[in-house]
Amino acid sequence: MTDEYQKWEYRVQTIGSLFGTKDELIQATLDEWGEEGWEAVNVFTPENSGKITIVAKRPLTERVRRMRSMPLQR
Repeated sequence: MTDEYQKWEYRVQTIGSLFGTKDELIQATLDEWGEEGWEAVNVFTPENSGKITIVAKRPLTERVRRMRSMPLQR
């Protein structure tokens, strides 16, 4: 049986500071991620933090799958 479902990799990052997150920083982060193939799927503000957390996904490629299966080099 072949796997017919798309597999995804996810990225989560919190940006900003206690004093807030500038729109320019949000835009620059999203632009950079977009260039790398990431699509933001959720953006939220952790309670009372002034920061924002971005959750993004992109299709999981065979190259990334192989890299994840390799033992860590120390």
